[in-house]
Amino acid sequence: MKNLVILGGGYGGMRVLARLLPNQLPDDVSITLVDRVPYHCLKTEYYALAAGTISDQHVRVAFPEHPRLNIQYGDITKIDTKEKMVHLNDQQPISYDDLIVGLGCEDKYHNVPGADVYTHSIQSIAKSRKTYETLNNLPAGAIVSIVGAGLSGIELASELNESRPDLTVKLFDRGNRILSAFPERLSKYVQNWFNSRSVQVINNSNITKVEEGALYNHDERIESDVVVWTAGIQPTHVVRAMEVEKDKQGRVVLTKYHNIPDDEHVYVVGDCASLPHAPSAQLAEGQAEQIVQVLLKRWKNEELPETLPVIKLKGIMGSLGKKHGFGLVAERPITGRVARLIKSGILWMYKYHNG
Repeated sequence: MKNLVILGGGYGGMRVLARLLPNQLPDDVSITLVDRVPYHCLKTEYYALAAGTISDQHVRVAFPEHPRLNIQYGDITKIDTKEKMVHLNDQQPISYDDLIVGLGCEDKYHNVPGADVYTHSIQSIAKSRKTYETLNNLPAGAIVSIVGAGLSGIELASELNESRPDLTVKLFDRGNRILSAFPERLSKYVQNWFNSRSVQVINNSNITKVEEGALYNHDERIESDVVVWTAGIQPTHVVRAMEVEKDKQGRVVLTKYHNIPDDEHVYVVGDCASLPHAPSAQLAEGQAEQIVQVLLKRWKNEELPETLPVIKLKGIMGSLGKKHGFGLVAERPITGRVARLIKSGILWMYKYHNG
């Protein structure tokens, strides 16, 4: 019996399970899923959990059940590709025949002093819970600084403004305008939304230090009761420690079949994979679809196709509170209530199709 080990029950891991179970898994293959929590987490919704506008249960989806699916819980400490073993903290190592690494990402602090000590995070469900507790225990009039005005920072700032309008929310953005990689129409829409709700956007910012009760923008001290960091990600430390080729962002370089060079039994999916697109749930799912097709052919000793299709992303959606949103669908900008409805619909479909 071959053992397919999947590290991480994120979007990529869940899509692999959805495609193999219940009917496509060969009779001579079992699956071991390793995760630190006993459910799939909707990471794209952590901003709302941290802001206090949804419950913890809202971001959880049960893992599937199958006689040849074994789920093991624990913290992974090392991936040994030479011995084909996965080491866990205080547990016996797990051997694999094929391995899919989908361990996600961690905050990247860009060597800013104090950022790793004095900031809060929404990169994991545990950290999002702590951020929620801290933010919602603040007194009226407290100052919350959010560093990083990408999708996560914007969604957290807008959701927190709706959840706690009594707080002063400051959003620090490195660019000349918010969402500088998006069409200017979307940028202006989001900026105007923040202006109308007294959320302060500080453009051209450069956070040089964080300490308890303050951050420094271009070395200017700015008082802050809480600082939340959403200013960049990097592969999880376990992947960074792997002795494999990586790109400048520390992501694992892969062949066209999504396995590491010189080892067709180790695949990497999601935030840890070096791909031409920015990491996203959509991209991880697209990768997972192709990894399943490659695995099925290799298990049957069938020839692989010369090339795999280009993974096509349908667009990107962001929310501004519960009633407004913005996004790109087929390269077309959309804003307002329609954008928010589309995002809510996508989330509903995902949650109840997978749950």
